[in-house]
Amino acid sequence: MPDLSETVPLLAFLVAIGAMAGVLAGLLGVGGGIILVPAFYYAFSSLGYGGDYIMQVSIATSLATIVVTSFRSVASHNRKGAVQWDILKGWAPGIVAGAILGVSVTTVLRTSVLQGVFGVLALLVGSYMLLSRDSWRLGKAMPRGALRNGLAVAVGGLSVVMGIGGGAFGVTLQTLFGRPIHQAVATAAGFGVLIAVPSVVMFLFVNPPSTDLPPYTVGVVNLIAFAIIVGMTLLTAPLGVRLAHRADPRPLKRYFAMFLIFMALNMIRKAVEW
Repeated sequence: MPDLSETVPLLAFLVAIGAMAGVLAGLLGVGGGIILVPAFYYAFSSLGYGGDYIMQVSIATSLATIVVTSFRSVASHNRKGAVQWDILKGWAPGIVAGAILGVSVTTVLRTSVLQGVFGVLALLVGSYMLLSRDSWRLGKAMPRGALRNGLAVAVGGLSVVMGIGGGAFGVTLQTLFGRPIHQAVATAAGFGVLIAVPSVVMFLFVNPPSTDLPPYTVGVVNLIAFAIIVGMTLLTAPLGVRLAHRADPRPLKRYFAMFLIFMALNMIRKAVEW
């Protein structure tokens, strides 16, 4: 059992991270994972936890929180009739296969490689948020057949490697293929369930070689971080929603995109030890 001096600083960090993630999710509509993974990494590292699996712990714990938040989001959107179940069912096999592949890749990569991958992908996401236009389109309807399957595997795999749900890639793809934004967000929440559930089950059974992991870690999922983050985001997300109704979200999203680009570049810097 870890002593109090070890757990109190960790609890304080996690409460602050959960509060920030909840407010930003409600304010900007961004998924928690893209905030939580670097926040977990910096919190765990600053408290002296490290080893070769610290990024895996950050990614897996982020995905564990997404299991809860994505289920709640799907249920909420479904009550409003916004979830496109035909799209979700067609994309489900590829997304699940991609998630399983993503776990297999994540567990064998070194922390520095995962940092670099996260940084590059976050840089692309942030750049898209900053530069994209509503008029951008790749097609008038969601793809089918081999293209759909390939994109679904990519969405599942890349999301797991980043520790995020379906928002960043799922919403982007759907809007680029002509889906209305409210339907894209609702259906992408379903993508999050398909990504998070199988990946977290697999991460719970990983046997990490490192012994320098945060306390209460099962496999590579930190249970105390999971519990605190879920609780805090449920408390603070409504505050973010209220703030969103009082401010124009467009400049806020640009500011967040710039923050994300800065964070991504810093993660890349750490990956190359510069």
